[in-house]
Amino acid sequence: MTTTTNPITSLQATTTLSNGVRMPWFGLGVFKVEEGAELVEAIKAAIKHGYRSIDTAAIYENEAGVGQGIREALSGGETGLTRDDLFITSKVWNADLGYEQTLAAFETSLGKLGLEYLDLYLIHWPVAGKYKEAWRALEALYKQGRVKAIGVSNFQIHHLKDLMETAEIKPMVNQVELHPLLTQQELHSFTKEQGIQLEAWSPLMQGQLFEHPVLRQIAARHGKSVAQAILRWNLQRGVVTIPKSTKEQRIIENANVFDFELTSDDMEQIEALNENRRVGPDPDNFDF
Repeated sequence: MTTTTNPITSLQATTTLSNGVRMPWFGLGVFKVEEGAELVEAIKAAIKHGYRSIDTAAIYENEAGVGQGIREALSGGETGLTRDDLFITSKVWNADLGYEQTLAAFETSLGKLGLEYLDLYLIHWPVAGKYKEAWRALEALYKQGRVKAIGVSNFQIHHLKDLMETAEIKPMVNQVELHPLLTQQELHSFTKEQGIQLEAWSPLMQGQLFEHPVLRQIAARHGKSVAQAILRWNLQRGVVTIPKSTKEQRIIENANVFDFELTSDDMEQIEALNENRRVGPDPDNFDF
């Protein structure tokens, strides 16, 4: 079972993965953020304001900017942080799934990021007939110490079961689309049983939930924004979350979720909003 190593009362609070690695409950996502100054400044702002986890992917084509932001944030010693204080995730893209291809893709990602190791490396999508060979590559990288933890993204229960039939090492994390209209309750229960940490991408449904009347009511009761209420809901469910933003003010605001607690009624009301509605592709029906 994944457990909290300390209560979720700060941005540095961590969950302990099945292999003992500590992963922050909260991080910054950079999906669709283009290379350039805005990205570099967003990374620096996040680290300055207490974020320790950054999530990127090969297909985002922004690993170089993420790496630059990390280097600039750590240089000069102003933050007092070192590389080891951060938790950096990237993902192997579908076109690179396969044993040798995945090993090569990892080297490319690491080179662009300018890092010596990754904290977490994920298979981005469960491409049929390809993810098992890619998983073997991740296991090899893990054994070599090139990556501290390995996992998958967008895997449904049947994908996980299929992978675990032949896997030597069980995935430590499964990162999936998860928000109040897609609560992933069944998958959440399964991953919990298996000791796999669930992580939410698109936790705010790309801004589509901000006017939702139920969420607005709950947020207002706590003097918080809808975004903050949703992010808090994820944390209280034991789901790692990585909201995306490039604006410093929003980066700060998103992380201001450690000074209040949703009631069990609030939690149930949000759970009840589930419609199994996705903003991203269906992991059982994608063609890329």
